[in-house]
Amino acid sequence: MAVRAMNSCVIFRSAATPPLAASRRCCVRQFTTSRNRKHLNLHSFLRCTPYPLSHVTVRSYSVHNLVEMVMEELASIRKRGRVRATSKLELASTGELLEDKLRKGTLQKGLLLEFKKDSERVLLAVALKPDGKKNWMVSDQNGITTSIKPQQVTFIVPGVENFEPTEISDFVQKAQDNLDTALLEFAWNELVEKNKSVTVQELAEMIFGSAEPLESYCAHLLLSRDEVYFTVLESKGLSPVYGPRTATQVGELSRRKLANEAAEKEFEELIQLLRSAKQMPPQDKPPRSSWKTEEKIWHKIESLEAFAIDACKNDDQKRTAGMILKAMGLAKTSSAAVNLLIDIGYFPVHVNLDLLKLNIPTDHREEILSVADSILSSSPDLDEADRVDLTHLKVYAIDVDEADELDDALSAARLQDGRIKVWIHVADPTSLLQPGSIIDKDARRRGTSIFLPTATYPMFPERLAMEGMSLKQGKLCNAVTVSVVLRSDGSIAEYSVENSIIKPTYMLTYESATELLHLNLEEEIELKILSEAAALRLRWRREQGAIDTGTLETRIKVTSPDHPEPSIKLYVENQADAAMRLVSEMMILCGEVIATYGSHNNIPLPYRGQPQSNIDTSAFEHLPEGPVRSSAIVRIMRAAEMDFRNPVRHGVLGLPGYVQFTSPIRRYMDLAAHYQVKAFLRGDSLPFSAGELEGIASTVNMTTRVVRRLSSSSLRYWILEYLRRQPKGKRFRSLVLRFIKDRIAAILLTEIGVQASSWVSLGVQIGDEVDVQVEEAHPRDDVLSLKEVEAV
Repeated sequence: MAVRAMNSCVIFRSAATPPLAASRRCCVRQFTTSRNRKHLNLHSFLRCTPYPLSHVTVRSYSVHNLVEMVMEELASIRKRGRVRATSKLELASTGELLEDKLRKGTLQKGLLLEFKKDSERVLLAVALKPDGKKNWMVSDQNGITTSIKPQQVTFIVPGVENFEPTEISDFVQKAQDNLDTALLEFAWNELVEKNKSVTVQELAEMIFGSAEPLESYCAHLLLSRDEVYFTVLESKGLSPVYGPRTATQVGELSRRKLANEAAEKEFEELIQLLRSAKQMPPQDKPPRSSWKTEEKIWHKIESLEAFAIDACKNDDQKRTAGMILKAMGLAKTSSAAVNLLIDIGYFPVHVNLDLLKLNIPTDHREEILSVADSILSSSPDLDEADRVDLTHLKVYAIDVDEADELDDALSAARLQDGRIKVWIHVADPTSLLQPGSIIDKDARRRGTSIFLPTATYPMFPERLAMEGMSLKQGKLCNAVTVSVVLRSDGSIAEYSVENSIIKPTYMLTYESATELLHLNLEEEIELKILSEAAALRLRWRREQGAIDTGTLETRIKVTSPDHPEPSIKLYVENQADAAMRLVSEMMILCGEVIATYGSHNNIPLPYRGQPQSNIDTSAFEHLPEGPVRSSAIVRIMRAAEMDFRNPVRHGVLGLPGYVQFTSPIRRYMDLAAHYQVKAFLRGDSLPFSAGELEGIASTVNMTTRVVRRLSSSSLRYWILEYLRRQPKGKRFRSLVLRFIKDRIAAILLTEIGVQASSWVSLGVQIGDEVDVQVEEAHPRDDVLSLKEVEAV
C-alpha cells in the first residue's frame, strides 16, 4: 500500500479499487442523499471505496499521475454525459441540441438563469417569454417579474428545462448551503501543477462528483465569486474557461484578501461604535478627543470630517466617508456627514462649519506664546524719552461692553478762543514690536482679530494684547496721540502726531456714554465737548459730499456655544446713537489727520479711498432718511481703493484722504501704518517702501475678506437660531426697504437688525412699517421664512 500526504489528507489506493467513475457514483450518492452533508473533496472522492483496508495493495502515485487520471476520467464522464443527454434532450427546430444552445447563451422559456440586476446585485430567475426582439421577461428569486436585456445574463444553469419560478428560492438556498471556498483551494492544488484549465461543469464533477444543475450552479458561484485561485482564460458564450493562477499570484491575492477581511472587520467595528454613540443621550456621548485615541478609528473619522466640510485631500478620504455614510444608511452628502458627526457627539450641535472650512487659525503656537511672554518681561520702550506726558487729561475709552482689546480713547477741551481741541489716543503696540519679528510675522499672517458671537480670536496672543498693548483704566499707558484743533465749521485748523503717555479715566460702554451725554453733567463737560466736536465734523463732512450709511448693527453674544441650547444675547445698535456717532467721527478725524501727515511728509501709507463721483444723492431724497435711504445708496456704491504713495479721495466719508490708524491691536494694516509713522517720528528709516506695503496689503486684505465673510455668516447663523427659539406667533416690526419682485419686498426687522424678504400686501409702500411672523428659521440651511400679519 502506498500512503501519500496531500494537504493534510492521506490517500490510500489499492489495486482492487474500482474505476474512478464507480467511486464518483459513491460520492454522488453521498452528496445527494444527505441534507446536512459535508462537502466532498477529491481526496475523499478517491477514498470512497467499499473494500476493506486489508485488501489494499501498495501502489505509488505521483500528483501528476493522479491529476492526469482525474482529467482523463472527467473527459470520459463528459463524453458519456453527452451521450446520455442526447437521449434525454430533444433536438430544437434548427437541429441544435439544447445543450449547444445553452453554450451559446440562447434563451428560451423555462430556462433557469442568473442575471445582473444592478451594479451590486446578481439574481437567479426563470425565463418566461420574449419581450420585444431581444429582451426577455423573467421571474426572479424574489418573485418579481422584470424585463432584462441579453447582456444582463451572466449564467444559464445547464440541464434545466421548464423550471418553476416558485422553486427558485429553494434552489438558491440549497446552493448556498453547499458553498465552501475550501473546495476551490482543493481544486486549485490539484490543477495548478499541470496548469489545467476547467469549465464550470468540469469543476462540479471534480469537487462534487456531479455536473447536475445544482452542483453546476454551485461550481459557477464558487468560480464567479473567486478572487484568489482562478481566472477566466476565455469566454465561450456563457461558458467561460477558468485557469488556475500561479502559486505566487495566489499567495499575494490571499494576503490581500486577509488584509481586506481584517479591514472589513475593523470597519464594521467602527460602524457599531457610531451606531452606539448615535443612540446615546447627549450627556453620555463620547468626547471628541476619544475618537482620536486609536489611529485606525481617527483616520476614518478624519475622512468623514473632511467630507463634511468639503475639504477632502484625496479620493481615499471621499471613498472612506462614502462607505461610512452608506453603512449608516445615510445619503452621500456633506450635510449627512455633518449630522452624523453631531449625532455621535464629535461636532457640537452648533458647530461653526465655516470656521472649519476656511481653515482659519484660532490658537497661537507655543513658540509665539513663549516669545510674547519674554516681550512682556523684558522689552524696553524705544520711545520713552520722546513721549509727551498727557496724564493730566481726562481720557474716555468707549467701546462695546465685551471688548477685550481697548486700542483707542478720547480727550477734549475748549480753548480760550472758543475753538475745540480733541485728542485721539491710540494704543502703541509698536513700542513692544519690531517689523519682521516672529510676533509681527504671525500677526501679519492672521491679518486681523476675529470677532464671532461664540468667541474672539485675537491677532496677537491674548496676554500680550491685554497686558502689554491695551489701554487700561487708571494705568499709565503708552500711546500715539493725534491732537486736532477744529475751526467753527468743523474743518481742521491745527494738528500734531506724537508719542505720549496717558492715564485713561473712564472705560465706558456705548450705552453708559450715551446716558452720561443725556444727563449733561457739568463735571463731564469734556464728554459734552467731544459730542459737540462730533456734530461739527459730521456737518462738515456732509458739506464735502459724505454719504450717510449709518444703519442698525446687530451684535450677538453666545455663552456655552458647545451646549445644545446655549445662551444667546442680542444687541441692536443704532449707528446714529449719540455715543456711537461721537466715537466714529473721532476715528474718522484721526484717519484724515494721518493721511494729511503722511502726504506732507512723503510717508508711504495704506491710503484708503472710495470714489463716488457717479452717485447723485439727490436721486434718493424721496426715500425716508435712515435705513431705507442708506440701503439704497449702499447698493450702488463702488468698491474701495488703496494707494500707498498718495492720499485718495474718500467720497463716502467726504475726505481728501484717509488712513485706518485707530486699531493696531486688531488690524494689521493699522499696525503697518503705525510702523511707518513711528519710524518717521524717531527719524529712522521707514520699514516699508510703497511697493512693500502694497504687497503686504494684498495678502492681508485677502485674509480680512475671508474673516469678514466668516463673521457675517456666523452672525446670521445665530440671528436665525435666536429667531428659531422665539415663541410661535411672536410679531416683529419691520421696515420695507425695497421691492424685489411683484409684492416680494426686502425688509429690515428693526428689533433684530437683520434683512430678509417677505410677501407684503397691496398698498404697502417703501418705507412703510409692517408686522411679520417667523414661519421657519433653519440656521444650518440659512433659511428664514416670514409672513406679513395684520397690525394689532
